[in-house]
Amino acid sequence: MAEASTSGQQAKGKHKAGPMEDGAWNMEDEQAEEDEALADMNAFNREYENDNSWEQLQEDEYGHLRPLDVREEQRAKRRRLLSAAASAHIRRGMIRYLTVVLDMSRAASMTDMRPNRGAMMIQILQLFVREFFDQNPLSHLSIMMLRNGRAERLTELSGSPEAHISKLKEGLDAGGNASLQNGLDLAVSALKSVPPYGHREVLMLFAGLSTCDPGNILDTVQVAKQQRVRVSIVGLAAEVHICRVITEETGGIYSVGMSDKHVEECVMDHAPPPPTRASGAGASLVRMGFPQKAADGPTAVAFVGADCLLQSGGFTCPRCKARVLDLPSTCHVCGLTLVSSSQLARSYHHLFPVKPFVEVSSNDLSVQDSISQTSVPCFQELPGVHCHGCLSDLSASEKEDQDPGVVLQCSDCKHLFCFDCDVYVHESLHNCPGCEASSSRHHDVDHDDMMIPD
Repeated sequence: MAEASTSGQQAKGKHKAGPMEDGAWNMEDEQAEEDEALADMNAFNREYENDNSWEQLQEDEYGHLRPLDVREEQRAKRRRLLSAAASAHIRRGMIRYLTVVLDMSRAASMTDMRPNRGAMMIQILQLFVREFFDQNPLSHLSIMMLRNGRAERLTELSGSPEAHISKLKEGLDAGGNASLQNGLDLAVSALKSVPPYGHREVLMLFAGLSTCDPGNILDTVQVAKQQRVRVSIVGLAAEVHICRVITEETGGIYSVGMSDKHVEECVMDHAPPPPTRASGAGASLVRMGFPQKAADGPTAVAFVGADCLLQSGGFTCPRCKARVLDLPSTCHVCGLTLVSSSQLARSYHHLFPVKPFVEVSSNDLSVQDSISQTSVPCFQELPGVHCHGCLSDLSASEKEDQDPGVVLQCSDCKHLFCFDCDVYVHESLHNCPGCEASSSRHHDVDHDDMMIPD
């Protein structure tokens, strides 16, 4: 009987083990299916990671999708150039003190923008730092960060782009909630010590839809308004009402990016100096010094900067002979503003921008104008019409991949330019090469007329 009961228990045990084994097999099958689905998703991401085909489509007035028109896209990009030229006679702040507030809350870890919102903002901010100092060589910038309900200072106000970029490359972790009030309080307190001739600005990159504040944020907005701090916000999600209120009260700009490229355009729009408000400070003379570059080497070691770093190099203040690390900066001993002559000259192109070029229709382009449009002797026999800057062919072609796009003409020298050269002339060169060549030729002719023959 014992043996029979034992065998019965063994049979019963075997009967019970059957469903457990089936459940284990089912779990293994589900895990295999999940692994296969994940492998397929990774393969899809590797194949189409940079294939944003939806960006090549646009919606017409009837709601239909059609391929993107290259010329319409170029015309949209030229609106910024036209607006800058239209505001040429508007008073602008040449010495800016800008604080960038970066939202690194948990909303920055969302992956709707590649690879995520936080990494995308950091990449755009690195480009913005270089563009900001290229457009504003006499200005200063600092970076702050919103994370875990607090505001943290990442870099101090300085005129060195490499110091800010190196800090951004260290890797920033996202987490917690964002507090716009704490970020605005820290930014306004940092800008209180700015001289009266400096223009105080705050640029926020806001990734979330909510703010977790310790008090009434409207009181902080009034303090920023009293301190003449201009606050602008670039949002990465939907529009937030409090962000609109902050920008309207302080005279800033609020924009919401719809894609990675649009966010970059919204941020880069803050690189040129904005117009000053009528209630701002009046015109004042600023005393500046032009320091000399100190010698390098072990024999020229001295204490540099307010931190008294023992090193060679730097720049010597012309008033008190103290050394500073980089330019532009303020002497830590006598308080003199120190700049270089090249930085001072580069800051004036916003006051005298190049006139906007006029768009030329396809009917006005003719082959007979090629000789007069090309001033380089070895390219004067090229057939067709060519760009005066890069000598690319501007003739209309029946092939879509050879469309020259928008063709523009300088209203003074009458030379033709392609769209890329137009952007380079207005955003980087700040001088028309055709007008400069014409003025140099006139100068040479006048000089030859003044020469007296033997």
